Order: sequence, then C-alpha cells, then structure tokens
Amino acid sequence: MTPSCAMTSALLLDPDATAARLPYPALVAETAALLQDTSVQVPERRVQPLPGGGSLFVMPALDSRVAITKLITFTPANAGTGRPAIQGDVVVFDVATGERRLILDGPTVTARRTAAVSALAAQTLAPNRSGPLLIVGAGVQGRAHLEAFAQTLGVARVVIASRSDASAQALAQHARALGLKARVTQDADAALADCPLAVTCTPASGVVLRAAPRADGFLCAVGAFTPRMVELGPELCRHVAAQGTIVVDTGDALHEAGDLLQAGLDVAALPTLGGWLRQPSPARAGPVLFKSCGWAGWDLAAARTALRGL
Repeated sequence: MTPSCAMTSALLLDPDATAARLPYPALVAETAALLQDTSVQVPERRVQPLPGGGSLFVMPALDSRVAITKLITFTPANAGTGRPAIQGDVVVFDVATGERRLILDGPTVTARRTAAVSALAAQTLAPNRSGPLLIVGAGVQGRAHLEAFAQTLGVARVVIASRSDASAQALAQHARALGLKARVTQDADAALADCPLAVTCTPASGVVLRAAPRADGFLCAVGAFTPRMVELGPELCRHVAAQGTIVVDTGDALHEAGDLLQAGLDVAALPTLGGWLRQPSPARAGPVLFKSCGWAGWDLAAARTALRGL
C-alpha cells in the first residue's frame, strides 16, 4: 500500500466507524453548541434533480475551524430494492491548513444528526418527556430516533407504527434488545392519545398522522423536506398552531416544510430552534410541533463531534 493510499484509508470511515464517532449525547450537545456559534456559515444547499426522480444534494457549511461538504443522492425508487434511498459522503476539511481530515458515511451522518436534532428539540420544547414515544415509520430514521430518545431523554417505552408489519416488528425487537418496552400498533392516530412524545419519519409520500396530539404532547415531523411531501394532516397542523406552539429547525423551512405549507400556515412567522435556544420564549400551554427539514449545519455539528479525539 502506498502512503497516499494509507492516508485515504485512514480518512474514510464506514457506517459503523462513523456511528462510533457520533454518540448521541455528544452529538446533541455539539448541535446545541453549534447553534450558539456565531462563526457558523451555511450557504444555500443545491438540490439537483436527477433523471428518474432522484436528487443530488450539495450541502456546504463551515465555522472558524472546520469546513464540510455533504454530497448525497436521494433515490426514492430504491424503496423495496435493497438499495438505500440515501447514499453519499460528508467530506471534512481543516480551515487553517486545507487538509482533508475525514470522510464520513453520508447516510449514517444524516440518520444520526437528524435524530440528534429531534432529541435536542424534545429536550428544549417537550412539555412532557416521560414517554411512551410513538414512532411512525420503522426504517433507518425510526431506528435512529428510537436510540437517540432512549439515550438522551431516558425514554423506556416505545410504540411503533409502520405500513410494513415486518419492519415494525423488527424495530420493536431492536428496542427490546436495548432494554426498552415496545409494542406495535396498526393505528398511529389512536396510539397518539397515550404517547406524549411522537416522531414521524416516513418517506412522506402521504399523510400518516391526522389526530390532534395531547395537550402535553410533543410531535416531531422529519420526513417531509419539500413543499410536495407530507406526513401530517393539515387539520393537525392547524390545531397545534391555534392551541400550542410550532417551531421549525431553520428558516429554510419557509420553502421546504411541506406539512406546514400544505396546511396554509405562515411558516416565515414561526420561531426556529436556534432562535428559541438563544432567547427562550415564555412557556405556552398546549402541544408542541417541531418541524425538521434538514440543514447542512447539522452535518457540521456531526463533523465537529467526529473530530474530537483525533
């Protein structure tokens, strides 16, 4: 092996190695720290449509020490084929030297940073963190959210809903292997009445949750990231807007939060998670909806976490 090959091998982390460098408690803490860091810059991401219905995402971000670019493809047609819908890498550079420090597995970063942001939002906004946690969608994001909420909020009970019973049962078994109590439901709307915490993490090809959350409920919707995608019924969104609080991950939600846009809500007027952390608003009674659309800043937080100890 030549020295250049050895260097490349050392830099390139596979999914397991990437996950090992992104423990959820540390990733949640780093995400909160990033939202307080005034040196962070996140240019607008480029989404390039691909033939066949896929998309190429180019997502740069930087702070005073680290610069990253996330390059991933999103291919909905891969559903059911055994090929992942999200593929790609996060390339991490040292700002001062220009040196490439790491290449992280893109899908692993996406799954873990998304779940970490949801967990941070729940820590910050949830009126009742006791659980059970309802997870709608039993794929990669469902598993990531299960692990993140268990490790950072102490959730001990989960209820899982999925259009695939096999996937739901597999995730429930994984939860039990982690020492959690888990059950599968065929009716997510009915289960919502018993779950003060809920996350929807589906492909967002249609509404999966219509019932209004509990008065002390926290609902996190992560699946939809274009105006056409949707997981939550419009009446649900309008109910929370009238009776509780809606917070979005970033200002980019103005153009991407399909659930809220299709409900006819003024997304530009909604508070962001970063704004809430920097200047907490007075507590308001009623349910909380956190809408997550994705942001390269979350990938930068993951890169900063992964660099620790190197």
